[in-house]
Amino acid sequence: MAHTELSRTPSGDGNRKTYTISFWVKRSELGTQNILFSVNGGTNNTNYMEMSFNGSDQLLIGGYTSNFLTTNRKFRDPSAWYHIVWRVDTTQSTADDRFRLYVNGTQETSFSTRNNPGQNDDTAANMAASTKIGQTLDGYLAQYIMADGQSYAPTTFGSTDSNGVWVPITSPSVTYGTNGFKLDFNLSGTSADASGFGADSSGQGNHFASNNLQTNPNTKDTPHNLFCTLNNVDTESVELSKGGCDFDSSGGSAEGVRATMGVLAGKWYYECKITGSAGLSAGNIGYSQSTMKLNANPRGGQCMVINGSSSVNFYNFSSSAVVLDASNGIGQNDIIGVALNLTDNQITFYKNGAQIGSTQSIASGLLQGDFFIPCVFDDGGVNDVVGSFNFGNPTFTIASSNSDANGHGSFEYAVPSGYYALCTKNLATYG
Repeated sequence: MAHTELSRTPSGDGNRKTYTISFWVKRSELGTQNILFSVNGGTNNTNYMEMSFNGSDQLLIGGYTSNFLTTNRKFRDPSAWYHIVWRVDTTQSTADDRFRLYVNGTQETSFSTRNNPGQNDDTAANMAASTKIGQTLDGYLAQYIMADGQSYAPTTFGSTDSNGVWVPITSPSVTYGTNGFKLDFNLSGTSADASGFGADSSGQGNHFASNNLQTNPNTKDTPHNLFCTLNNVDTESVELSKGGCDFDSSGGSAEGVRATMGVLAGKWYYECKITGSAGLSAGNIGYSQSTMKLNANPRGGQCMVINGSSSVNFYNFSSSAVVLDASNGIGQNDIIGVALNLTDNQITFYKNGAQIGSTQSIASGLLQGDFFIPCVFDDGGVNDVVGSFNFGNPTFTIASSNSDANGHGSFEYAVPSGYYALCTKNLATYG
């Protein structure tokens, strides 16, 4: 799997004793190593350093042969943005103050491994050596800052809003120093310049080049407004990629995955592009409830979904199909629109912007108070389903960009009137 990687080699060393690294990350791939920052200047602990999530989902700061810090805490929430601050000052006389690690404004103090650097040690970070960001991360990054020569508390970069949520300070007051940088990821070029995805907005001109840059790299999903993605924790044998929006159910005979957001009220819209050659011949797209099992053919269970590559069939808490369109199925590159109306207990499906059949009432057996969650699953057959969900944060190229009435999201087709994208700002108002 190709991951976007940002790289830069400084022309000279910065302050290797004192610096701060601050960034926001949202994971979509768990149980595997996600390298967030690395410097490779040689084969020893003072010339190589990385910060990563390990295969057990712990956050670690490692050298070449041993780790400095490994948290006991595990970071397994694919719906959350984490703000991570690594505060370095090896001049401190107290050993535990030389490397300090904070998550969402709170200092981490429980470690399975703790090996402090020596007083006044030079570390690898800030060397004139290959520096990389996000090289094995499948997920999202926001406001990535390095302050060369400064040891900053997390309150320099974040604060608690009126809802008690830790959010970024858009323009933090930071002295960046020689090798410092601020990456906002709001452009799309691949070169190490002011027009690139890795452009440095600090004024220092320490730009990063981008490798394996994906389609639509500037996402709508931010720490200020989280968008729905597919849930790496609530899945059965489905391979996820591109920030938890793309899926491939060809890993077995009975696969499925639900999304990270569920709703009990309101009107909601999302799109799903089917990219596999089998179309939707053996796949099902729609909504399910949280208790429905995904490891067996669940069609006719606690879900309301459509399928069919020669005709479009609708299943509504029953294994009996309602034919929405007898002659036009869903094939490769078709985009399905799903409009869920929990005000009137109805659901409507679209194909490439045109409504499929009539709006359907939700079966009474589903109206029991459980959350409705976007889902995809196959039928256990040989024709697996492959595609990409767009909850307003598309990973595929779209010809036009349509937001909801609140200006949230980017969709291929117009959002039905009164319906909204699945994101935290809309959920706070309508969910």
